[in-house]
Amino acid sequence: MAVSIKESVALVTGANRGIGRAFVDELLARGARKVYAGARRPESLATLVDEYGDRVVPLRLDVTSAAEVDQAAALAGDVDVLVNNAGVATDATLIHSDALDGLRHELEVNVLGLLRVTQAFTPALRRNGPGAIVNLASVASFANFFMFPTYSASKAAVHSLTQALRVVFAGDDIVVTAVYPGPVDTDMAEAIPFEKTPPDTIARMVLDGVEAGEETVLPDPMSKEMGGAYYSDPRGLEDQVAQMAAEFSRQAAN
Repeated sequence: MAVSIKESVALVTGANRGIGRAFVDELLARGARKVYAGARRPESLATLVDEYGDRVVPLRLDVTSAAEVDQAAALAGDVDVLVNNAGVATDATLIHSDALDGLRHELEVNVLGLLRVTQAFTPALRRNGPGAIVNLASVASFANFFMFPTYSASKAAVHSLTQALRVVFAGDDIVVTAVYPGPVDTDMAEAIPFEKTPPDTIARMVLDGVEAGEETVLPDPMSKEMGGAYYSDPRGLEDQVAQMAAEFSRQAAN
């Protein structure tokens, strides 16, 4: 089902920087009537408001806070496009004690936060449809990356939840789109030793997919390569990523 961005009303979580900021820019460039920009610190959205005026409505939105999510849903009842972008990554190492705290934090934001926001906005999406839900997964949803083992596990959960949400919304005029980017040129990916894609490219490719009614978006060269490998030979992709880990470890030791 194709979804038009023009004249839509969108909510973007984690909108103050990186991919979230790029989504706000691209939505407005395509003619969205209004974008609710969610962030834990609304003051960090001041530059967006300065640039776009009342087309951007800042919201205090920590996706781990049920109270803030419920308040956002009450204030933004006209939303028909939901972009679940907010996410975190830790450098927890799997066999040490920090993995438990790291995974707990990533699950709370990346998975439970996504589900909490989606639940809260379901009545509005159904009432205002046709519309879209966009979930930011990752190439790490397809295979566990050696540098971010707990983050990879959380993004695998996003992949699975998105599949379930498609079933939930199958009878509604709502397309549920999963996005699987490789490394993106943001603060979160600063230390990743791979070529990175600009966030505005990701936002553009994703909204192209939404407007075409696509349920899966592979928005960059790494995502296309890994996504193709996952759908054709998932165990082969696992081996490929393991070889990347071994090569990375050899280079780090030299």
